[in-house]
Amino acid sequence: MWCINHYFCLSVNSYMDNTSTPLLRVILTGATGMVGEGVLHECLSAPEVQQILLLNRKASGIVHPKVKEVIHANLSDLSAIEDQLIGYNACFFCLGISSVGISKEEYYKTTYELTMKVATTLSRLNADMTFCYISGAGTNSSEKGGSNWSRVKGKTENELKLLQFKQVYNFRPGMLETTPGLKNTVSLYKYIGWLIPILKVVYPKGVGSLRELGRGMIGAAAYGYPKQTLEVKDIRAAANLKH
Repeated sequence: MWCINHYFCLSVNSYMDNTSTPLLRVILTGATGMVGEGVLHECLSAPEVQQILLLNRKASGIVHPKVKEVIHANLSDLSAIEDQLIGYNACFFCLGISSVGISKEEYYKTTYELTMKVATTLSRLNADMTFCYISGAGTNSSEKGGSNWSRVKGKTENELKLLQFKQVYNFRPGMLETTPGLKNTVSLYKYIGWLIPILKVVYPKGVGSLRELGRGMIGAAAYGYPKQTLEVKDIRAAANLKH
């Protein structure tokens, strides 16, 4: 344990000035979904987060001194709003869909093509940006075998790493304990929430929380993390990084 903590300390010390808290200017997508709303909730109270630009296809209804919102229906083409996306040093990409009940083509278009189009634009506009991508537990980095969704997520992770960002982190959360009081919680979680405390005991490496995920993205972007791919245990560790 000492070795791990020592390694994290070295990473943190090399990433930032020890005399100040890093300030993040964040572009956040997917705020109208469960994960995006949960991540946003953590950003609003985090001292590391200075500004938040919500990039949405529909209004979120969020009003907060840190928050500005840009509504843009076609996220595949950001050319009309590029001037509003300059000057940010982090992106928390929380936009995504389930593979259940949709065609492989639709899943590929939304999960890979849309993500890459947004990311490519942001990497061109903000060379100093850290890009944090919500992937998923079980993602297949080899892009071979396994389920279609895992291969598509793996391809997306791999190609994000090739873009000219300061850093790319791929987050692979498992089952998520929700944050009380948020409005976009997926119905399934409302019914199975009672199972999560049990699963956290019997299968801790597969269960995390929205709070840990949000704090983990903030921690990695602000202080750095020694891995580009963060599984549940890494997300939990990154969530506890601070000056």
